[in-house]
Amino acid sequence: QVIPFFAFPEGVRRIIYTTNAIEALNSKVRRAVRTRGHFPGDDAAMKLLYLVLNHAADEWKRPPREWGEAKSQFAVIFGERFVI
Repeated sequence: QVIPFFAFPEGVRRIIYTTNAIEALNSKVRRAVRTRGHFPGDDAAMKLLYLVLNHAADEWKRPPREWGEAKSQFAVIFGERFVI
């Protein structure tokens, strides 16, 4: 199962296995919870998480740097199945 993954070019592999976005979101949530300390109730914690996630979602407008290279490689590999 690993061999097909390594058959892709490096730019495509980087897009497939990257977890930077997940780690960045987790870091933002942990930072917000850590600076707040404690919460008077579950609603307060939910409100904080809601605000943090909304703010993080605003920053997701830009695609990853490697997406341009990966798109061109996908178009070559998959032909008419992938349209740029």
